[in-house]
Amino acid sequence: MKIATWNINGVKARIDNLRQWLSDSAPDIVCLQEIKSVDEGFPRLEIEALGYHVETHGQKGFNGVAILSKLKPDEVLRGLPGDESDEQARYIEAVFSVPSGVLRIASIYLPNGNPSDDPVKYPYKLSWMERLRRHAEARLLLEEPLILAGDYNVIPEPHDCFDPRAWETDALFLPQTRAAFRRLEDLGLTDAVRATTDQTKLYTFWDYQAGAWQKNNGIRIDHLLLSPEAADRLTSTAIEKHVRAWEKPSDHVPVIGHFTFGA
Repeated sequence: MKIATWNINGVKARIDNLRQWLSDSAPDIVCLQEIKSVDEGFPRLEIEALGYHVETHGQKGFNGVAILSKLKPDEVLRGLPGDESDEQARYIEAVFSVPSGVLRIASIYLPNGNPSDDPVKYPYKLSWMERLRRHAEARLLLEEPLILAGDYNVIPEPHDCFDPRAWETDALFLPQTRAAFRRLEDLGLTDAVRATTDQTKLYTFWDYQAGAWQKNNGIRIDHLLLSPEAADRLTSTAIEKHVRAWEKPSDHVPVIGHFTFGA
């Protein structure tokens, strides 16, 4: 199975790119982030016409996540448990029946947290990450293939950005952020890309400003974190960088994992 995560940065603005990419790449399951659309406004018909089932957890104007799949999910959870007052649409989780058994997958849009000295935004990021850690810990007790896929807004290591000095005070790279990400991994989760390559200058995001794409001044912030049962089924990964060069692109590109859930 081919499973992807992609921050689309506005599904209505990128619908032509999304349709083209789905046709070209043909993933089995896609986790989208930053759809910037309410559920009823999502361009469902265009996606369904390509053979995909659509599940969304949307929000007007910003945030929003979705799961597109060739299989219909058996269960869907909208919203990250742990804070009933949190109204931001940043988490959707689905369970699929696959030939090898069951597959649980989540699409995650983790808070950015900038400016890092903001008394609300950065604490919200860290508290959201702790909620995610607690939820993941509970899900891991099920001992089933679990993929937490999405835009984590976390640069895990210095080699995951073009210039660590440029990110020293950024919420994506602060020591507290990276430590929270490591606490997630310490549950037994595997960073799929780093499990398959130690290549440097592998990025998933390039800013629209200052010629970042042309200079390859990127960062790696889109991740697939895998439970042991999912990691055992991982065969390869890819970053579909070419999509960033398309007309009216997202500033993120798809990250792919190939798995043997079909047997």
